[in-house]
Amino acid sequence: MLRTVVWRAGAGLLKHSRQTAPVLWGTRAQQRWASSLPMNTVVLFVPQQEAWVVERMGRFHRILEPGLNFLIPILDRVRYVQSLKEIVIDVPEQSAVSLDNVTLQIDGVLYLRILDPFKASYGVEDPEYAVTQLAQTTMRSELGKLTLDKVFRERESLNSNIVHSINQASDEWGIRCLRYEIKDIHVPPRVKESMQMQVEAERKKRATVLESEGTREAAINVAEGRKQAQILASEAEKEEQINKAAGEANAVLAKAEAKAKAIRLLSAALTLQNGNAAASLSVAEQYVLAFSNLAKESNTIILPSNTGDISSMVTQAMAIYGSLAKTQSPKALENVTTITAEAPSDENAVPEQPAPQSTTSSF
Repeated sequence: MLRTVVWRAGAGLLKHSRQTAPVLWGTRAQQRWASSLPMNTVVLFVPQQEAWVVERMGRFHRILEPGLNFLIPILDRVRYVQSLKEIVIDVPEQSAVSLDNVTLQIDGVLYLRILDPFKASYGVEDPEYAVTQLAQTTMRSELGKLTLDKVFRERESLNSNIVHSINQASDEWGIRCLRYEIKDIHVPPRVKESMQMQVEAERKKRATVLESEGTREAAINVAEGRKQAQILASEAEKEEQINKAAGEANAVLAKAEAKAKAIRLLSAALTLQNGNAAASLSVAEQYVLAFSNLAKESNTIILPSNTGDISSMVTQAMAIYGSLAKTQSPKALENVTTITAEAPSDENAVPEQPAPQSTTSSF
């Protein structure tokens, strides 16, 4: 009978030892639910990811591991219950002054974990409250080293610096700060307006720069086009002049060859029968043609005294040709003919006339 009563009393105590209740950690801004301090019922079951700190007669004895544990009634007492899970703490909004004297309102989130339950229990009165206050003071200190523009650009670096500073101080508390994240940054309305104006000015600047670069590129393209056009035009003109010069040279050679051939044919014809009569006829024709062109370009001409005596003029020309044929050898005459054929001649030139024998007359 007595055994049954003791067994029921022990079961009741064990049942009441597993009840949980909300426990306030730190300030009102943060609350966390954890197991209440259990009663010593000899047999205790420690949940996973929790560490129970046991004191024997008011002095630290040991830390209970998760699972089944036995304690001595009255002598042993569970003094602290520490959660080994990752803890998330909301850092309240606070004001801070940047390096350029701008007041900012910043709030964040702190992630930490208890690594040493003994230090967390006996190293500091309220570890989470201490870490929260340390995070706020460290945030103010780090923000005071940065200007407003760098605060927005270097948020990752700011978070890393805050975590490093917290870990240096919280090592004695058995707490490890895993990361810190800034949730929001509030700037004064006037500063926000100035930032908006700065953004608009920066956009206008970029638009102006892009427009000027486009104008410059267009001017460069136009100049390059004109340069290429001038180069092509000069090359075309060069080719044209080369072709024109080649054509004129070919024309001169063709005329010279034609005249040389004509002279050879003429010399061959003069050696035939009645060649002198043909030469006389040719001289007479040229004489008449020359007189037909007189007084067309100028009203002043020079005429020989025997202008109407065509036969005497022809006789005189043939006499000059005969005397030259007698005094020069055939080889010298052939050289003269060749030189005459190679020299350029003017088709419109008037045949050489004998020396004038009369005075000047005007029409």
